Amino acid sequence: MKSIYSKILILVFVASSLYSYAWGLTGHRIIAEIAENHLSGKARRKIKKITGKERLAYWANWPDFIKSDTTGVWKEASSWHYVNINPQTDFKVFEQKLKAQAGASLYTQIKILSNQIKNEKTSEKDRKIAFIFLIHIMGDLAQPLHVGRAEDLGGNKINVTYFGDKTNLHSVWDGKLVDSQKYSYTEYAKLLDIKSNDEIKQIQTGTLEDWLYDSHKIANRIYTQTPDGSKLSYDYQYKFNETMERQLLYGGLRLAKWLNDLF
Repeated sequence: MKSIYSKILILVFVASSLYSYAWGLTGHRIIAEIAENHLSGKARRKIKKITGKERLAYWANWPDFIKSDTTGVWKEASSWHYVNINPQTDFKVFEQKLKAQAGASLYTQIKILSNQIKNEKTSEKDRKIAFIFLIHIMGDLAQPLHVGRAEDLGGNKINVTYFGDKTNLHSVWDGKLVDSQKYSYTEYAKLLDIKSNDEIKQIQTGTLEDWLYDSHKIANRIYTQTPDGSKLSYDYQYKFNETMERQLLYGGLRLAKWLNDLF
């Protein structure tokens, strides 16, 4: 365990310059911070036994940091961060295609990790790693382009400029939109987490499949309004900032619901 976590500290610095993360550092921490604010007492106690005193936000980006590992230990985890679905406008068709997919994905792994955490035979080490992955990929679920299309790797192959800088659509949604607001993750979480109890319950309703379809529909709108070669600036921020903030909030509240139900 000690060797694993000492490596994490090294990977944090290496990874920060090599990867465009899902939601970026700030986005994942916002989602984790909002989720923490809505944990039940029981879930909070159970989680403390798994991760210790650190808040969820402390661990929220570890599954992206380990992409910099060169040993190949975590190679199989690369597909856990997304699920590719061709554009669908009907939930039933979307659900059928989602369940028919072969191989590990964001969808399959959320269930697998949850079962590992609940299984009393899972070792302390493996339960902690499974939990850290779970809080991260539940955040990925809310990033629309992680429920995008295989043909363009969730927008990674759609070239755009953002305030004149060459980048890609996925990168814009991973971090640039969030970071453009210049809030810390605690500031942003506090600003977004203002819904009433009734509104929160409504956001948290539905199944995992419903939540994935919610992100998929938004992804379809993003694709339509951001073709290859788009020049993005203040107008794009104005158009999509509310959507981006919705997804961060929904991601946090739904993560809390999932964890409360799990424990």
